[in-house]
Amino acid sequence: MTQTNGVSFVRYLLSQQPDFANGDFTALLTQISLGAKIISRELRQAGLVNQLGYTGKINVQGEQVKKLDIWSNDLFVNLVKESGVVCAMVSEEMEQVLHLPEYCDQGKYIVCFDPIDGSSNIDLNGVVGTIFSVRKREQIGKDHLPYDLFQNGTKQIAAGYIMYGPSTILVYTAGSRVDGFTLDPNTREFFLTHPNIIMPRKGRMYSVNEGRSHYWSLECQNAVDYFRAVDPSSYRPYSLRYAGSLLADFHRILLEGGVFLYPADKDDKNKPGGKLRLLYEAAPMALIAEAAGGKASTGTNRVLDLAPTSPHQRVPLVIGSSEDVDVVEDFYQGRR
Repeated sequence: MTQTNGVSFVRYLLSQQPDFANGDFTALLTQISLGAKIISRELRQAGLVNQLGYTGKINVQGEQVKKLDIWSNDLFVNLVKESGVVCAMVSEEMEQVLHLPEYCDQGKYIVCFDPIDGSSNIDLNGVVGTIFSVRKREQIGKDHLPYDLFQNGTKQIAAGYIMYGPSTILVYTAGSRVDGFTLDPNTREFFLTHPNIIMPRKGRMYSVNEGRSHYWSLECQNAVDYFRAVDPSSYRPYSLRYAGSLLADFHRILLEGGVFLYPADKDDKNKPGGKLRLLYEAAPMALIAEAAGGKASTGTNRVLDLAPTSPHQRVPLVIGSSEDVDVVEDFYQGRR
């Protein structure tokens, strides 16, 4: 039997909704949570309905497209559009920003999302998830997008992720706190199960793909060597935990502390600045991390201070407990 405090996600949103929203904000987030419920159901039967595998196409990121990537992207586009309060969307699976001229006047929000993060894990029955970010439209007129979209991450008014694992969990922030909701399989509602999540200031684990270490900068190599070194007085070595899914690795760190790294890779000439996308991966995760008391950095800059220059701009990411991120920044910036 699911144990909750009885607060549903919709009830929570109604109590937390910003003053300017007039119900529109709740309508939008309700549609996003509905998408999460549908994806959760679909993933459980994907192998039975021929939804596994690749489409044979390559997306704008230069990556092979999974069948569920396209299906989930179309699902979120349609559900978010039905809210009637969004004027534009950015997605990993769409080359251009999707502008909705029919909602140009009443659309208050811009939504950026990664419909299926970690999709390479789908066929292996691994953990995948959805990341979303909401920005408020501030400019009037059809040319508002460059101004509203390409501002730094502090302009996000909400962000969250849904993790599809043994249970489906929705983690959400509007910037002041972080709350977690678990999908009840019987009622098909999200209920508050992890109120006011606070990330430990220091952890005992690190998460990174060490198989790529030869392609990292010397500063990054030295930082990871620090976490692996034996020093009982500082509780080292840290344990390595790496699931190959940003959300799965970050969620563990959010609850237990530690640091996740996705550094720039000298071997990949097409992605010299890192792999993770700023608008719909790094920035929303950074908002969550900071609201929970953690930090998010590129190693040299605070992620939320970065203003994107294109919809699919990539950045390196160091995210997690504040003291552990500080250590990595010390190496990157020559203080260690």
